[in-house]
Amino acid sequence: MANPYLPKWEYIPDGEPRVFGDRVYIYGSHDKAGSGSFCDCVLKCWSAPVDNPNQWVCHGDIFRVGKTRDHESDTDWTGDKAKLFAPDVVEKDGKYFLYAYIEGKKGCVAVSDHPEGPFKVLSQYKYNIPEEVCNGGIFIDPAVFVDDDGRAYIYCGYLKSFLAELNPDNMYEILDDTLIEDFIPSELRPEDGFDSKEKLFFEAASMRKVGDTYYMIYSPNDCPKLAYATSDSPVGPFKFRGYIVDSGADYPDGNDHGSIINVNGQWYIFYHRMTNGSIMSRRGCVERIEILPDGTIPMVETTSLGFETSLNPYQITDADIACILTGGAFVTERNVFSRVIRNITTETVIGYKYFDFGDDFGSKTMEFAAKVRGMGTDCRMNIYIDGVDTADRLKSVNTIGKKIGSITIGHDDSVITEVIEAVTGRHSVFFTFETDYSGWMADYFKGRSLFELESFVFMK
Repeated sequence: MANPYLPKWEYIPDGEPRVFGDRVYIYGSHDKAGSGSFCDCVLKCWSAPVDNPNQWVCHGDIFRVGKTRDHESDTDWTGDKAKLFAPDVVEKDGKYFLYAYIEGKKGCVAVSDHPEGPFKVLSQYKYNIPEEVCNGGIFIDPAVFVDDDGRAYIYCGYLKSFLAELNPDNMYEILDDTLIEDFIPSELRPEDGFDSKEKLFFEAASMRKVGDTYYMIYSPNDCPKLAYATSDSPVGPFKFRGYIVDSGADYPDGNDHGSIINVNGQWYIFYHRMTNGSIMSRRGCVERIEILPDGTIPMVETTSLGFETSLNPYQITDADIACILTGGAFVTERNVFSRVIRNITTETVIGYKYFDFGDDFGSKTMEFAAKVRGMGTDCRMNIYIDGVDTADRLKSVNTIGKKIGSITIGHDDSVITEVIEAVTGRHSVFFTFETDYSGWMADYFKGRSLFELESFVFMK
């Protein structure tokens, strides 16, 4: 499946991917389309076979901090309006432990015999560390790691990070004298590579171990990237190494939260993107990454691929899998069956990476069709491969593309088909938009919504 990798009506941000047995599981927050607030009261779980990470199955609501239509809350201290943020799940001695960050309430640890739950409360966190450090027992964005020697650690924080060791016999008690604050600094620490404010800790800690190296993935200060720092110990010190992905690269930005995981021999970074014109309506995405012998992870571009290696241009492409979306345009969900890109203006660029057009040396032309909803304005949609009309329109693409055609869009809802130049091979595809208005009319239509794009297809 392309990005987003879950069904498009599902909103699972803050994804913590885990491989248990022969399946990959995703745990995260649960947003709703067009919501005016982050998250709701449930944890949903999806999983897929490691040898086919496109075949996702929903396990439903596996933990609740508020009453739902089918169940009472699994917590008796949180009330009816509690919200569950950014959980994590780890396995220890055949049991699966869920670490819940409950907005404004003491957090807890829940347990299950199965990675897909259901989870039952084991205990609230037990600790002797200062309340101001753990936000009164909330333990924001808990990330938990069980090392090869059986010792367990928890990493948390918002604006300021801390870690501590867990009692491995119960997995909810913080061991005395193990607290370490600012393991990823909140103030400049040039000696460890944290030499700019952008590299400092914001939130979203996630710990992984690769070989003998400990990787802390986190959301850095005030930017839509995921950064990583490494250490030869689970308690640091950590050295800043770089960024893995930027979910705001030529796309509506906001926070980000995710982690890395190896699925069937391939490493991936899980992250999320904003939709519905809001930072509170987020869908999970994934990109392939590479971990080099020196431990570095080259930063990857955001794509429309998900777990695919290429998209098929000869199958209908839903517009909402765009990985480039500028000029104020955004994806919106009209209903569970329908999503479109709206607020398309002459300043907008929409892009998709990557389509494999295959080999066809006999065709000089092909057809392009788009399903649109007119907004009362005549305009043209230009079709480019590998870039756009000028090299300065996008931050993430610095090449001038080749225009292979355009279609004219009218006032009403329609399917428009036009003959364009045929191409072969693997290419990114971009759309730009223009009108024939000039003078004061051009200024009047600058920023005006031209139409909504639902889907498109190439046909030979």
